Amino acid sequence: MPSRTARTAWNGTLQEGSGQVELSSSKVGTFDVSFPKRTADEAGGTTSPEELIAAAHSSCFAMALSSEIGKAGGTPQSLEIGADVTLGQKDGAPTITKIHLTVRGEVEGLDAAGFEQAAQAAKAGCPVSKALAGVGEITLDASLDS
Repeated sequence: MPSRTARTAWNGTLQEGSGQVELSSSKVGTFDVSFPKRTADEAGGTTSPEELIAAAHSSCFAMALSSEIGKAGGTPQSLEIGADVTLGQKDGAPTITKIHLTVRGEVEGLDAAGFEQAAQAAKAGCPVSKALAGVGEITLDASLDS
């Protein structure tokens, strides 16, 4: 299996400094980061580790869920996955305290219970979910669209 790489160039202190994250493997972009914007309500045109984790988790979960739906005898028509990653405080230090996945899907061949079961299996089996097992709470809200 391949490895993927990213790189960050940072200048300055935590509060005054800033950096750029480069998605090196794919070469799809370089994105600004700063700690004050990371902890602000508005991102102001910058990304954060939490947003990048949310992107990784939602895309990995989509792939895992598609697989689980197929194993259960269903066919995914469309899946929309959102991941909300919360940066909070634990023991006085910034910590990822919660991840909430929201899933809406159009699926042939599965009822709501079958879809929920596939979603729970995807949550447990997704490689990014496994990598994030140290997060205190990972919740899931999954439902079929009619």
